[in-house]
Amino acid sequence: MKLINKELEEAGINLQAVFDLASLPSSITSTLKALFPDFSNYRQLILFAHAGRRMWQQVKPTLSSTNEAIDSYSRHVVSRFCNHHLEGKAFRLIYPSNHPVGLQSLGKLAGWHHDSPFRIGINQQWGSWFAYRAAVLADSNFEPTSKQQGPSPCTDCASKPCITACPAKALENDFSLQACLDYRKRPDSQCKDRCLARMTCPVAKQHQYTLEQINYHYGISMKMIEDHSL
Repeated sequence: MKLINKELEEAGINLQAVFDLASLPSSITSTLKALFPDFSNYRQLILFAHAGRRMWQQVKPTLSSTNEAIDSYSRHVVSRFCNHHLEGKAFRLIYPSNHPVGLQSLGKLAGWHHDSPFRIGINQQWGSWFAYRAAVLADSNFEPTSKQQGPSPCTDCASKPCITACPAKALENDFSLQACLDYRKRPDSQCKDRCLARMTCPVAKQHQYTLEQINYHYGISMKMIEDHSL
């Protein structure tokens, strides 16, 4: 049975990938086994993400000054899906949480995630305008998802405008997180509530988040940076 669900699509959780646990790399399963003692009770891992703008319209009325509203929304949507479609089967929501479940590694296995110069996952269909929202261990028997094929869109991007657009010059050689953070903390920073490098990327521009959504997410990350610097 394929995991195709209109309810998830309408909620904006419009990317799903199903992995058989037995087929995952040992680097991932060893971490999961250490984190979750009941790992052997499950057969599959299901990864959920949003892409584009639809989820924002659903969650916007409940927003607060933290990411908790989005995490709560994601938990609610995914738990409702699992309760309905996995009735009588064991499942465990392992993200959102503080557990290091390796979302980017799973995204690469799904073919969603290629590294970009600005260190946000990117793919040809959605650009960098997607985000991981939930992960579930389940005793399910969905058909495993085929990997989304295609090279990184950055490979054929000759001009790489993201590199020259970065006012911190954090992308000129290898990515410098410290240069990025130092610039964002400056009083005159242009990147407090957005990433100019990311916004300049031409890939899948039609799916770019609204400025309201961009400002919200980067405003939260800026607050975390400032709180951590105290």
